[in-house]
Amino acid sequence: MSDALIAVSETAAPLIGLTEADWVQIQETDAFLAGLAESEGFKGKAGQVLKCPNAETGKPQRAYLGLGDAPGADSFRAAAARLPAGDWRLDRVPAGLDATQIAIAWGLGGYRFDRYKPAKDGRARLVAPEGCDLDLAVAVTHACALARDMVNTPANDMGPLQIETIAREIAEQFGASISVVVGEDLLTENYPAVHAVGRAAAPHRAPRMIEIGWGAVSNPLVAIIGKGVVFDTGGLDIKPSSGMRLMKKDMGGAAHALALGRMIMAAKLPVRLAVLVPAVENAISGDAMRPGDVIGSRKGLSIEIGNTDAEGRLILADALARAAELEPALTLDLATLTGAARVALGPQVIPFFTPDDALADQIAIASVAMDDPLWRLPLWAGYTEALDSDIADLKNDPDGWAQAGSVTAALFLKRFAPKQAWAHFDIFAWNPKARPGFAGGAEVQAIRALFHMIRTRFD
Repeated sequence: MSDALIAVSETAAPLIGLTEADWVQIQETDAFLAGLAESEGFKGKAGQVLKCPNAETGKPQRAYLGLGDAPGADSFRAAAARLPAGDWRLDRVPAGLDATQIAIAWGLGGYRFDRYKPAKDGRARLVAPEGCDLDLAVAVTHACALARDMVNTPANDMGPLQIETIAREIAEQFGASISVVVGEDLLTENYPAVHAVGRAAAPHRAPRMIEIGWGAVSNPLVAIIGKGVVFDTGGLDIKPSSGMRLMKKDMGGAAHALALGRMIMAAKLPVRLAVLVPAVENAISGDAMRPGDVIGSRKGLSIEIGNTDAEGRLILADALARAAELEPALTLDLATLTGAARVALGPQVIPFFTPDDALADQIAIASVAMDDPLWRLPLWAGYTEALDSDIADLKNDPDGWAQAGSVTAALFLKRFAPKQAWAHFDIFAWNPKARPGFAGGAEVQAIRALFHMIRTRFD
């Protein structure tokens, strides 16, 4: 990817951030700007951009960025998308905003997915503003771009092997260890649920369990788990075509886990890291798991399959059980798990679940600090019995009376999670509606807040 963030530029044009109140004062004293703004509809609202052309060349010689009435870094996401190609520099960092977060917002807003259809023009680049930690901003934006590229890439080019390849590249880059268990070896190595979900796929798309290890053994262990279903047909409980259209993004949890791990390693945080990614395709064949089957799990609990389209929680169960064996200080799992989460909070706000109130408070604080919207939902114990099975320890499709699908999914995962601090994030990983700075398609959610939380928790 070409960098949207640069250290220096001799030709950078000034970008001036203005609140709505600032703009009211300026337009009263500058008739030319007032007239230009009126023609362009610029009023200083958050994310609006006003380009002022050079009288000789017609090219922008400076620009104004609206910050609204409550300035936030996300306005700079919009600026990166709306400004023409070229180099830009802030005349000053707006009061109350962090220079590094401005740079990260710019980098996120300048993202493009051009693997199959190259962009015809360049992009707007920002000179690192004064006080910016450019290395950190680049590390975060590169990791986020990697995750978005992975989610945007269709399943024919993003199978279990491709996820493994990316994991190996990250491990090699940062001197981490990596182990991968593939195909029938999953049974030998006690990952029966991962095997059951992925066994119907073609041999070259065989299921696998990926584990990255990094950091000094004396540091506290953080386990990060990501659901890696590269495509979800629904299995024998096949999805309708409308429900299958975006299932290339069902490996969004894996992409997010690898990206968060990459951020942590790039920043050299004082933790020991385990990144666990079960990568499978929920395909249909004569060997596919069936409704009514009972499968095993790494923890030893038997699971009745009520619905083959509730497969993500099965592979996460084995990964969570593996994490528990490592006795981590903190475990975080990320998964595009339920449509019920979208019904509850829509595509832009991500629900999370944890029994740990102190951890929940830390996550909520980080969410606000990073403009990365998260909202805690309850692990409501009253719904636990909806997972009871007559013939197994539990089942993967809860009874309909419980209704709260994202809650019951989280309760299922809780049965396998480590006893130490744990949180589950039911991400969407997608922008269904494009807006300036938020390109339609893959989106990175939760991990900027989680990176901030981990930095703070283990500082």
